[in-house]
Amino acid sequence: MSRLFGPLRQMGYVVKDIESAMRHWIDVCQIGPWFYVDKLAVRDFRYKGRPGDPHLSIALANSGEVQVELIQQRDSSPTLYQDFLNAGHEGLQHFSTWPENYREIHQAALAAGYTVGQEADSPRGPFVYFEQEGHPGTIIEMAELNDARRRIFDGVREAAVDWDGSDPIRERWPG
Repeated sequence: MSRLFGPLRQMGYVVKDIESAMRHWIDVCQIGPWFYVDKLAVRDFRYKGRPGDPHLSIALANSGEVQVELIQQRDSSPTLYQDFLNAGHEGLQHFSTWPENYREIHQAALAAGYTVGQEADSPRGPFVYFEQEGHPGTIIEMAELNDARRRIFDGVREAAVDWDGSDPIRERWPG
């Protein structure tokens, strides 16, 4: 557990082909079901302080208590995902925490010297990525754990508990 951000809740993978990545996780890792959204609804997206509107496809599934997120950016808008791919990487890009006291921890992180790489708001609440990456896969994302996000993430986790392999890709949020 991070003393500043709280427990690790999610591992985020940036991929070039989300459909292929989901099939790998389903067929090889036997993890699912996946909850897939072609264009993630976000508002007030900012990359290094500049506004943007990237087309992000995401898929979520759980393995036990840890959520796996797959992200494919379908345009060339400036984002930390695009930076990751442009550096020749594909795979684990970040880990995420979900504190209920998001604003308090956000301010504590800034006071501790963290810098915002990108952030946005969404119907599920705000999220931020801090730039302090020691090596690929160590960017820190933090998302506010509010009622909307809790309902979706609890549904993703619960769907995985007794998943029998049927209906492996679901194009709607649970609940």
